[in-house]
Amino acid sequence: MKHLIISGASQGIGKATAQLFSDEGYTVINLSRRKCDVEGVHNIRCDFSNDSSVKSGLQELSELIGPERTNATLIHNAARLVNDSVESTTSDQLRAIIEINLVAANTLNHHLVSKLNPGSAILYVGSTLGEKAVPNSFSYSISKHALIGMMRATCQDLAGTGIHTACINPGFTNTEMLREHIPQEIMPEIAKMSSFERLIEPQEIAEVLLFAAKNSVINGAVLDSNLGQIER
Repeated sequence: MKHLIISGASQGIGKATAQLFSDEGYTVINLSRRKCDVEGVHNIRCDFSNDSSVKSGLQELSELIGPERTNATLIHNAARLVNDSVESTTSDQLRAIIEINLVAANTLNHHLVSKLNPGSAILYVGSTLGEKAVPNSFSYSISKHALIGMMRATCQDLAGTGIHTACINPGFTNTEMLREHIPQEIMPEIAKMSSFERLIEPQEIAEVLLFAAKNSVINGAVLDSNLGQIER
């Protein structure tokens, strides 16, 4: 049995990924605050900003996958994006974002790495903002830069285990999170910031994740998946 264990699959890239892996025969387990309505997905309610919710979610996850080692793809997808800046962001606000965007991935790794068989994969959903920055995405940019570092450290520490890892960096993707972050009236201009002059669809990122999960030669790699983003 192949498992997909994914965080934040209630919408957007996470939901598209849950659907694709399910179609490929994976047993899908989603950990998020809200339910993923893809048929057959096991939903574990887990708020990564709340310690007791995380503890309860991990217990339920352990019961689902059982005590034996498993063949699994673990995808760290849960993230929060807010409009903030170096001038406006307090340390408490920064910690709250890092807890969801970065610490949650470490929590799942710590809980699951020892249970993964060779051939398993640990994939991180990053962002093009993990390699550059734009105004008013301060905490998100910081967390996504750090996520790439976590992936590279994961690769080094798991050398010889048969578990591979990668970070997939989507560009502007047609998700609820983007639409909440970007005013609707400037969305056409955002779409033109790729060489294809359109937004990426969540299904396209899901396909990159599936490819990375299946191919261990992609190990320690950062895959920019952005349709050729145009810098302005």
